[in-house]
Amino acid sequence: MRENTLNAVAQPEIPPKKTSILANISKFRELGLLGFIVIISLVVQLRNPSFLSGENINDMFTNTAILSILALGMMLVLITRGIDLSIGAIIALSGMISAQVVSIYQGLNPFLAILLGIAVGIICGVVNGFLVAKVGILPIIATLALMNIFRGMAFTISGGEWISAYQMPESFVAIATGKTLGLNNLIVIAIIIYLAFFYFVNHTRTGRQIYAVGSNPDSATVSGINETKILMLVYTIMGGLAGLSGVLWVSKFASAQGDTAAGYELTVIAACILGGVSIAGGSGKISGVILGAMLFGLLNNALPLLNVSPFWQSSIQGAIILIAVIFNTLVKRGVDLNNLMRRRI
Repeated sequence: MRENTLNAVAQPEIPPKKTSILANISKFRELGLLGFIVIISLVVQLRNPSFLSGENINDMFTNTAILSILALGMMLVLITRGIDLSIGAIIALSGMISAQVVSIYQGLNPFLAILLGIAVGIICGVVNGFLVAKVGILPIIATLALMNIFRGMAFTISGGEWISAYQMPESFVAIATGKTLGLNNLIVIAIIIYLAFFYFVNHTRTGRQIYAVGSNPDSATVSGINETKILMLVYTIMGGLAGLSGVLWVSKFASAQGDTAAGYELTVIAACILGGVSIAGGSGKISGVILGAMLFGLLNNALPLLNVSPFWQSSIQGAIILIAVIFNTLVKRGVDLNNLMRRRI
Protein backbone atom coordinates (compact mmCIF):
# COMPACT_ATOMS: atom_id res chain seq x y z
CA MET A 1 0.00 0.00 0.00
CA ARG A 2 2.84 2.34 0.96
CA GLU A 3 4.76 1.54 -2.27
CA ASN A 4 1.72 2.39 -4.38
CA THR A 5 1.39 5.68 -2.56
CA LEU A 6 5.07 6.53 -3.10
CA ASN A 7 4.81 5.64 -6.79
CA ALA A 8 1.78 7.85 -7.17
CA VAL A 9 3.67 10.73 -5.56
CA ALA A 10 6.89 10.14 -7.49
CA GLN A 11 5.28 10.02 -10.94
CA PRO A 12 4.70 13.54 -12.27
CA GLU A 13 1.35 14.30 -13.78
CA ILE A 14 1.54 14.43 -17.57
CA PRO A 15 0.21 17.78 -18.78
CA PRO A 16 -2.48 17.73 -21.46
CA LYS A 17 -1.23 18.11 -24.99
CA LYS A 18 -1.52 21.64 -26.25
CA THR A 19 -2.52 22.49 -29.76
CA SER A 20 -1.81 25.83 -31.36
CA ILE A 21 -4.61 27.85 -32.90
CA LEU A 22 -2.98 27.66 -36.34
CA ALA A 23 -2.71 23.89 -36.06
CA ASN A 24 -6.43 23.74 -35.41
CA ILE A 25 -7.11 26.06 -38.34
CA SER A 26 -5.12 23.76 -40.63
CA LYS A 27 -7.67 21.00 -40.02
CA PHE A 28 -10.47 23.19 -41.38
CA ARG A 29 -8.56 25.03 -44.10
CA GLU A 30 -10.75 23.71 -46.91
CA LEU A 31 -13.91 24.69 -45.01
CA GLY A 32 -12.57 28.22 -44.61
CA LEU A 33 -11.72 28.39 -48.32
CA LEU A 34 -15.23 27.23 -49.18
CA GLY A 35 -16.66 29.91 -46.90
CA PHE A 36 -14.50 32.52 -48.61
CA ILE A 37 -15.85 31.40 -52.00
CA VAL A 38 -19.44 31.64 -50.73
CA ILE A 39 -18.87 35.13 -49.32
CA ILE A 40 -17.34 36.40 -52.56
CA SER A 41 -20.20 34.86 -54.54
CA LEU A 42 -22.81 36.60 -52.38
CA VAL A 43 -21.03 39.95 -52.62
CA VAL A 44 -20.76 39.71 -56.41
CA GLN A 45 -24.39 38.59 -56.65
CA LEU A 46 -25.50 41.74 -54.81
CA ARG A 47 -23.60 43.84 -57.34
CA ASN A 48 -24.62 41.81 -60.40
CA PRO A 49 -27.78 39.62 -60.13
CA SER A 50 -26.76 37.60 -63.21
CA PHE A 51 -23.71 36.13 -61.47
CA LEU A 52 -25.50 33.18 -59.85
CA SER A 53 -27.69 32.47 -62.85
CA GLY A 54 -27.68 28.87 -64.08
CA GLU A 55 -26.04 29.82 -67.36
CA ASN A 56 -23.23 31.77 -65.72
CA ILE A 57 -22.55 29.05 -63.13
CA ASN A 58 -22.35 26.46 -65.92
CA ASP A 59 -19.93 28.69 -67.85
CA MET A 60 -17.82 29.20 -64.73
CA PHE A 61 -17.50 25.48 -64.03
CA THR A 62 -16.81 24.76 -67.69
CA ASN A 63 -14.05 27.35 -67.84
CA THR A 64 -12.54 25.98 -64.62
CA ALA A 65 -12.58 22.30 -65.69
CA ILE A 66 -9.22 22.28 -67.49
CA LEU A 67 -7.56 24.21 -64.66
CA SER A 68 -8.93 21.68 -62.15
CA ILE A 69 -7.58 18.74 -64.15
CA LEU A 70 -4.11 20.24 -64.39
CA ALA A 71 -4.09 21.30 -60.73
CA LEU A 72 -4.61 17.69 -59.62
CA GLY A 73 -1.49 16.60 -61.49
CA MET A 74 0.51 19.57 -60.26
CA MET A 75 -0.53 18.74 -56.70
CA LEU A 76 1.27 15.39 -56.92
CA VAL A 77 4.38 17.05 -58.33
CA LEU A 78 4.44 19.71 -55.60
CA ILE A 79 3.87 17.10 -52.88
CA THR A 80 7.12 15.40 -53.96
CA ARG A 81 8.93 18.76 -53.60
CA GLY A 82 9.04 19.24 -57.35
CA ILE A 83 7.55 21.60 -59.90
CA ASP A 84 6.62 21.34 -63.58
CA LEU A 85 6.98 24.49 -65.67
CA SER A 86 6.55 22.67 -68.97
CA ILE A 87 2.82 21.91 -68.84
CA GLY A 88 1.81 24.96 -70.87
CA ALA A 89 4.16 23.89 -73.65
CA ILE A 90 2.92 20.30 -73.44
CA ILE A 91 -0.64 21.59 -73.84
CA ALA A 92 0.40 23.47 -76.95
CA LEU A 93 2.34 20.51 -78.41
CA SER A 94 -0.32 17.85 -77.78
CA GLY A 95 -3.08 20.19 -78.92
CA MET A 96 -1.24 21.07 -82.12
CA ILE A 97 -0.48 17.43 -83.00
CA SER A 98 -4.05 16.34 -82.31
CA ALA A 99 -5.49 19.25 -84.32
CA GLN A 100 -3.26 18.50 -87.29
CA VAL A 101 -4.23 14.83 -87.25
CA VAL A 102 -7.99 15.50 -87.10
CA SER A 103 -7.69 18.16 -89.80
CA ILE A 104 -6.16 15.54 -92.13
CA TYR A 105 -8.33 12.61 -91.05
CA GLN A 106 -11.71 14.27 -90.68
CA GLY A 107 -13.45 11.01 -89.82
CA LEU A 108 -11.13 10.13 -86.94
CA ASN A 109 -12.95 9.06 -83.78
CA PRO A 110 -12.71 11.87 -81.17
CA PHE A 111 -11.76 9.29 -78.54
CA LEU A 112 -8.67 8.38 -80.58
CA ALA A 113 -7.76 12.07 -80.79
CA ILE A 114 -7.95 12.25 -77.00
CA LEU A 115 -5.75 9.17 -76.67
CA LEU A 116 -3.24 10.71 -79.07
CA GLY A 117 -3.02 13.86 -76.97
CA ILE A 118 -2.60 11.85 -73.78
CA ALA A 119 0.14 9.75 -75.41
CA VAL A 120 2.06 12.87 -76.44
CA GLY A 121 1.74 14.24 -72.92
CA ILE A 122 2.89 10.98 -71.34
CA ILE A 123 6.01 10.94 -73.51
CA CYS A 124 6.82 14.50 -72.44
CA GLY A 125 6.14 13.60 -68.81
CA VAL A 126 8.45 10.59 -68.99
CA VAL A 127 11.24 12.82 -70.30
CA ASN A 128 10.64 15.24 -67.42
CA GLY A 129 10.64 12.41 -64.90
CA PHE A 130 13.80 10.88 -66.35
CA LEU A 131 15.75 14.12 -66.04
CA VAL A 132 14.53 14.72 -62.49
CA ALA A 133 14.54 11.17 -61.09
CA LYS A 134 17.32 9.47 -63.03
CA VAL A 135 19.70 12.24 -64.02
CA GLY A 136 19.13 14.22 -60.83
CA ILE A 137 18.55 17.65 -62.38
CA LEU A 138 16.59 20.08 -60.23
CA PRO A 139 12.90 20.02 -61.28
CA ILE A 140 12.73 23.76 -61.92
CA ILE A 141 15.78 23.59 -64.22
CA ALA A 142 14.74 20.42 -66.07
CA THR A 143 11.16 21.50 -66.71
CA LEU A 144 12.19 25.06 -67.62
CA ALA A 145 14.54 23.73 -70.29
CA LEU A 146 11.95 21.29 -71.63
CA MET A 147 9.33 24.02 -71.61
CA ASN A 148 11.31 25.84 -74.27
CA ILE A 149 12.03 22.61 -76.18
CA PHE A 150 8.37 21.53 -76.25
CA ARG A 151 7.23 25.03 -77.16
CA GLY A 152 9.75 25.14 -79.99
CA MET A 153 8.51 21.76 -81.22
CA ALA A 154 4.93 23.07 -81.25
CA PHE A 155 5.96 26.04 -83.41
CA THR A 156 8.07 23.82 -85.67
CA ILE A 157 5.32 21.27 -86.24
CA SER A 158 2.78 24.00 -86.97
CA GLY A 159 5.14 25.87 -89.29
CA GLY A 160 4.08 29.04 -87.52
CA GLU A 161 0.50 28.65 -88.75
CA TRP A 162 -2.77 28.27 -86.88
CA ILE A 163 -5.33 25.52 -87.22
CA SER A 164 -8.77 27.10 -87.05
CA ALA A 165 -12.30 25.85 -86.45
CA TYR A 166 -13.14 25.37 -90.14
CA GLN A 167 -10.27 22.86 -90.42
CA MET A 168 -11.56 20.74 -87.55
CA PRO A 169 -14.44 18.26 -87.81
CA GLU A 170 -17.55 18.99 -85.75
CA SER A 171 -17.08 15.75 -83.82
CA PHE A 172 -13.73 17.01 -82.51
CA VAL A 173 -15.08 20.40 -81.46
CA ALA A 174 -18.00 18.60 -79.75
CA ILE A 175 -15.55 17.05 -77.27
CA ALA A 176 -15.62 20.30 -75.32
CA THR A 177 -18.94 21.77 -76.43
CA GLY A 178 -21.12 18.65 -76.17
CA LYS A 179 -23.07 17.51 -73.10
CA THR A 180 -23.44 14.28 -71.15
CA LEU A 181 -26.38 13.87 -68.77
CA GLY A 182 -27.05 17.58 -69.11
CA LEU A 183 -23.52 18.59 -68.13
CA ASN A 184 -20.81 19.95 -70.38
CA ASN A 185 -18.33 17.23 -71.35
CA LEU A 186 -15.45 19.17 -69.78
CA ILE A 187 -17.20 19.11 -66.41
CA VAL A 188 -17.93 15.39 -66.75
CA ILE A 189 -14.30 14.61 -67.62
CA ALA A 190 -13.07 16.72 -64.68
CA ILE A 191 -15.43 14.90 -62.27
CA ILE A 192 -14.26 11.48 -63.49
CA ILE A 193 -10.61 12.46 -63.06
CA TYR A 194 -11.33 13.92 -59.64
CA LEU A 195 -12.94 10.67 -58.45
CA ALA A 196 -10.05 8.61 -59.85
CA PHE A 197 -7.50 10.83 -58.10
CA PHE A 198 -9.43 10.76 -54.84
CA TYR A 199 -9.29 6.97 -54.81
CA PHE A 200 -5.67 6.85 -55.95
CA VAL A 201 -4.39 9.30 -53.34
CA ASN A 202 -6.44 8.12 -50.38
CA HIS A 203 -6.89 4.40 -50.94
CA THR A 204 -3.77 3.07 -52.64
CA ARG A 205 -0.31 2.27 -51.36
CA THR A 206 1.32 4.30 -54.12
CA GLY A 207 -0.72 7.34 -53.16
CA ARG A 208 0.56 7.15 -49.59
CA GLN A 209 4.11 6.66 -50.84
CA ILE A 210 3.91 9.92 -52.82
CA TYR A 211 3.22 11.81 -49.59
CA ALA A 212 5.98 9.89 -47.81
CA VAL A 213 8.55 10.87 -50.45
CA GLY A 214 7.54 14.51 -50.17
CA SER A 215 7.47 14.56 -46.37
CA ASN A 216 10.87 12.98 -45.81
CA PRO A 217 12.74 11.49 -48.79
CA ASP A 218 15.47 9.94 -46.64
CA SER A 219 13.03 8.17 -44.34
CA ALA A 220 11.00 7.03 -47.34
CA THR A 221 14.10 5.47 -48.89
CA VAL A 222 15.03 3.74 -45.65
CA SER A 223 11.52 2.31 -45.40
CA GLY A 224 11.90 0.72 -48.83
CA ILE A 225 10.05 3.23 -51.02
CA ASN A 226 11.52 3.59 -54.50
CA GLU A 227 11.83 7.37 -54.78
CA THR A 228 12.91 7.20 -58.43
CA LYS A 229 9.82 5.23 -59.36
CA ILE A 230 7.52 7.64 -57.51
CA LEU A 231 9.06 10.71 -59.17
CA MET A 232 8.82 9.11 -62.61
CA LEU A 233 5.18 8.32 -61.91
CA VAL A 234 4.10 11.78 -60.79
CA TYR A 235 5.76 13.56 -63.74
CA THR A 236 4.28 11.01 -66.14
CA ILE A 237 0.81 11.57 -64.68
CA MET A 238 1.30 15.32 -64.94
CA GLY A 239 2.36 14.97 -68.57
CA GLY A 240 -0.62 12.76 -69.39
CA LEU A 241 -3.06 15.26 -67.86
CA ALA A 242 -1.36 18.10 -69.74
CA GLY A 243 -1.69 16.11 -72.97
CA LEU A 244 -5.38 15.52 -72.30
CA SER A 245 -5.83 19.20 -71.49
CA GLY A 246 -4.18 20.12 -74.79
CA VAL A 247 -6.89 18.26 -76.72
CA LEU A 248 -9.64 19.72 -74.54
CA TRP A 249 -8.18 23.22 -74.90
CA VAL A 250 -8.02 23.07 -78.70
CA SER A 251 -11.51 21.58 -78.85
CA LYS A 252 -12.90 24.25 -76.52
CA PHE A 253 -11.42 27.23 -78.33
CA ALA A 254 -11.50 25.58 -81.78
CA SER A 255 -8.02 26.86 -82.45
CA ALA A 256 -4.52 25.38 -82.24
CA GLN A 257 -1.56 27.75 -81.97
CA GLY A 258 2.10 27.49 -81.09
CA ASP A 259 1.70 29.86 -78.16
CA THR A 260 -1.35 28.12 -76.69
CA ALA A 261 -1.46 28.20 -72.87
CA ALA A 262 1.71 30.29 -72.62
CA GLY A 263 2.29 31.01 -68.93
CA TYR A 264 -0.65 28.86 -67.87
CA GLU A 265 1.60 26.73 -65.67
CA LEU A 266 1.83 29.64 -63.24
CA THR A 267 -1.96 29.77 -62.96
CA VAL A 268 -2.05 26.05 -62.20
CA ILE A 269 0.62 26.38 -59.52
CA ALA A 270 -1.25 29.34 -58.03
CA ALA A 271 -4.47 27.30 -57.85
CA CYS A 272 -2.61 24.59 -55.94
CA ILE A 273 -1.14 27.10 -53.51
CA LEU A 274 -4.56 28.66 -52.93
CA GLY A 275 -5.81 25.16 -52.19
CA GLY A 276 -3.25 24.67 -49.44
CA VAL A 277 -0.65 22.56 -51.25
CA SER A 278 2.76 23.21 -49.71
CA ILE A 279 5.56 24.02 -52.13
CA ALA A 280 7.89 22.51 -49.51
CA GLY A 281 6.31 19.13 -50.24
CA GLY A 282 4.44 16.46 -48.30
CA SER A 283 1.18 18.37 -47.85
CA GLY A 284 -1.91 18.86 -49.98
CA LYS A 285 -5.51 17.68 -50.35
CA ILE A 286 -7.57 17.09 -53.47
CA SER A 287 -10.53 18.96 -51.99
CA GLY A 288 -8.33 22.00 -51.37
CA VAL A 289 -6.95 21.92 -54.91
CA ILE A 290 -10.45 21.78 -56.40
CA LEU A 291 -11.55 24.71 -54.22
CA GLY A 292 -8.42 26.65 -55.20
CA ALA A 293 -9.21 26.14 -58.88
CA MET A 294 -12.84 27.14 -58.24
CA LEU A 295 -11.70 30.33 -56.53
CA PHE A 296 -9.55 31.19 -59.53
CA GLY A 297 -12.44 30.50 -61.88
CA LEU A 298 -14.75 32.57 -59.73
CA LEU A 299 -12.39 35.55 -59.76
CA ASN A 300 -11.89 35.32 -63.53
CA ASN A 301 -15.67 35.32 -63.96
CA ALA A 302 -16.67 37.80 -61.27
CA LEU A 303 -14.16 40.61 -61.73
CA PRO A 304 -15.19 41.39 -65.34
CA LEU A 305 -18.86 41.38 -64.25
CA LEU A 306 -17.95 44.01 -61.68
CA ASN A 307 -16.30 46.10 -64.42
CA VAL A 308 -12.90 45.79 -62.73
CA SER A 309 -10.04 46.91 -64.94
CA PRO A 310 -8.02 44.04 -66.44
CA PHE A 311 -4.92 45.58 -64.88
CA TRP A 312 -6.51 45.51 -61.43
CA GLN A 313 -7.73 41.96 -62.02
CA SER A 314 -4.15 40.72 -62.19
CA SER A 315 -3.22 42.73 -59.10
CA ILE A 316 -6.17 41.39 -57.11
CA GLN A 317 -5.38 37.80 -58.07
CA GLY A 318 -1.73 38.33 -57.15
CA ALA A 319 -2.71 39.81 -53.78
CA ILE A 320 -4.95 36.84 -53.00
CA ILE A 321 -2.16 34.41 -53.93
CA LEU A 322 0.28 36.29 -51.69
CA ILE A 323 -2.17 36.19 -48.79
CA ALA A 324 -2.68 32.46 -49.33
CA VAL A 325 1.08 31.82 -49.31
CA ILE A 326 1.55 33.84 -46.11
CA PHE A 327 -1.37 32.03 -44.49
CA ASN A 328 -0.06 28.61 -45.51
CA THR A 329 3.39 29.51 -44.16
CA LEU A 330 1.94 30.58 -40.81
CA VAL A 331 -0.20 27.46 -40.61
CA LYS A 332 2.80 25.23 -41.36
CA ARG A 333 4.79 26.94 -38.62
CA GLY A 334 1.90 26.41 -36.23
CA VAL A 335 1.69 22.72 -37.09
CA ASP A 336 5.47 22.27 -36.77
CA LEU A 337 5.43 24.04 -33.40
CA ASN A 338 2.57 21.85 -32.23
CA ASN A 339 4.43 18.69 -33.26
CA LEU A 340 7.57 19.89 -31.47
CA MET A 341 5.58 20.51 -28.29
CA ARG A 342 4.08 17.02 -28.52
CA ARG A 343 7.51 15.42 -28.86
CA ARG A 344 8.87 17.35 -25.88
CA ILE A 345 5.91 16.32 -23.75
